Amino acid sequence: MERKGILGRKLGMTQVFEKNGKLVPVTVVEVEPNTVTQIKTVETDGYEAIQLGFETKREKLSNKAELGHVKKANAAPKRFLKEIRGVDVSKYSLGQELTCEVFEEGEMVDVTGTSKGKGFQGVIKRYNQSRGPMGHGSKYHRGVGSLGTMRPMRVFKGKKLPGHMGHVTVTMQNLEIVAVMPEDNVILIKGNVPGPKKSLVIIKSAIKKPNVKKDKIELISYKTEEVKEETEVEEVAVEQAAEETTLENVEAEAEVEANEASQEEAE
Repeated sequence: MERKGILGRKLGMTQVFEKNGKLVPVTVVEVEPNTVTQIKTVETDGYEAIQLGFETKREKLSNKAELGHVKKANAAPKRFLKEIRGVDVSKYSLGQELTCEVFEEGEMVDVTGTSKGKGFQGVIKRYNQSRGPMGHGSKYHRGVGSLGTMRPMRVFKGKKLPGHMGHVTVTMQNLEIVAVMPEDNVILIKGNVPGPKKSLVIIKSAIKKPNVKKDKIELISYKTEEVKEETEVEEVAVEQAAEETTLENVEAEAEVEANEASQEEAE
């Protein structure tokens, strides 16, 4: 199955509503046009893949190697470069731009990102271990527990100990694309995706459900109603202004007639 992918930034979470009233929590991913900066083939690299560049940065922040690499694609320096494997490289060309329209509503995708960092944590929070007795004589409350057998007098690899928690690469699988908005360069993905706000995420075709496509979700759109309300307000304002103008004209004509009548009486 041919795969496809694109890079974007997680903006945060919100909610949308279906026409039947059901609430759908979604993650908003900003997907600016990605540039194909390199095409790898079996003959040159031993495998097939495309390299995508995301988010333009200043040339001042790039070294000569980066400038030379993107110059082949006739593109500006990019902040992020990632490979997408399993694609049909014959459908891509160097320097080509990919937008959020590579995906359709209802498709299943895998989203990869870097999880939120939690800092240095103990084994109770990091690995959900249980604490010891909290009495005064216990002398063991939130310790790491036994470190292993008596021999060979060392701690085995993989022992669960305190350390840096979070900030690791995480992939959420089988997420549904709710909406694709090319005018705003935005994709709405059902549920949550890993990483903090403004972090880089990689959206790829679902590897476990490659051919699954759900029915398009009919969402409520508020833009049309807002425009309609604004139009109605403007029409009412115009009608009121026309009525006021008409009243002013009638009053002015009445004053003119009254003045003419008074002049005739005086004569």
